[in-house]
Amino acid sequence: MSEQTGTRIRDFILTRFPGVELDDRVDIFTLGFVNSLFAMELVMFLEKEFDLRIPNEEMSLDNFRTVEGMSALVARVRAGASAGAGPA
Repeated sequence: MSEQTGTRIRDFILTRFPGVELDDRVDIFTLGFVNSLFAMELVMFLEKEFDLRIPNEEMSLDNFRTVEGMSALVARVRAGASAGAGPA
């Protein structure tokens, strides 16, 4: 996981839940942080912040449970986009 990616995601979450200690492997769903509205905010944040489009097949709650999981998702989507971008 890119430390910079994880930091940006963690900072976004902590703006909504100030004062909370958040480890990158903690399941934010079990902490009660996430409702369906915040889940959609996470998707929109990741797409805007990292300039990517999350494919439908990656829209699994498991990809959004932890900072670590979201960082891995960003890396996978970026790698997929790079692989799909052939020579012009």
